[in-house]
Amino acid sequence: MNLPARLLLVFGIFVLAASYWLTDFDAHFAFRGDGRWKPTRAGDPVNGKVLFAAGGCISCHASSGSDDRLHLGGGKPLKTPFGIFYPPNISPDLNDGIGRWTETQFIRAIRDGTAPDGSPYYPSFPYTSYRHLSPDDAIDIFAYIRTLPPVSGRPPSHDLTFPFSIRRGVGLWKLAFLNGSVIEVEGDRSESWNRGRYLVEGVGHCAECHSPRNFAGAIIDEKRLSGGPNLEGKGIVPNITPDKTGLAAWSEADIANLLKDGFTPDFDSVGGSMAEVVRNTAELSDMDRMSMAIYLKSLPPIQGQMRSK
Repeated sequence: MNLPARLLLVFGIFVLAASYWLTDFDAHFAFRGDGRWKPTRAGDPVNGKVLFAAGGCISCHASSGSDDRLHLGGGKPLKTPFGIFYPPNISPDLNDGIGRWTETQFIRAIRDGTAPDGSPYYPSFPYTSYRHLSPDDAIDIFAYIRTLPPVSGRPPSHDLTFPFSIRRGVGLWKLAFLNGSVIEVEGDRSESWNRGRYLVEGVGHCAECHSPRNFAGAIIDEKRLSGGPNLEGKGIVPNITPDKTGLAAWSEADIANLLKDGFTPDFDSVGGSMAEVVRNTAELSDMDRMSMAIYLKSLPPIQGQMRSK
């Protein structure tokens, strides 16, 4: 082998090694037993039930084709420009669900998007928002899920287009776009505002649907909550900032009422995936729904796309 060929081989090996290292996000940047991610108490399934509803876990993980919303066998297809995702079984089944998981494994999954075997989850699982939860609230959700019936069976594997079908590439995506940590209380804000922020930005993950995304599917931060294309079909997901293209004309009570009964101030009703969201937020307290409304109305208005009537 001549010198140029050797140099090319060495360069190729270097590129492969660098790519392998960069895509192994979890080995370098992820959960390492940070004290902020150690629960301070045992899991509380009562609080977990509230957060489970706020997080809309049922909407994605309910068993496909089942009439029981608490059967969390997964499998309901989520169609996106990257392909079709099939949410996994998160019931407490010992073989097909998360029945053998530890609290640490659950926290690592929702904080860093990392499975117990170390493989990365695709960000169709909104750990980009769930990483804002406190460790105590995270294990409360886990405690509640463990009270639900185990469901056997596993959904199909994701059906994604190349190169998104290469799961290891998610590590590079995390390196580029995964940030943020537990939402801290802002002392100069009201208790309701802080609760609303926690629900909207954290467990409620509203930005995951109500924001435009870049070429890699990451939220564009400066346009957060200003609406965007509906990844599951035609049309757009509405702007929920207090802009004229969004909620400027809505009162806090209007927003809270929609989260309870699905009706807009014009007595229209929400449809599609938002109707499923309302089924979940309807289970929250009036105070929690109002807190979400207070937070949303406090945001700076961001111009979005005007929706057609």
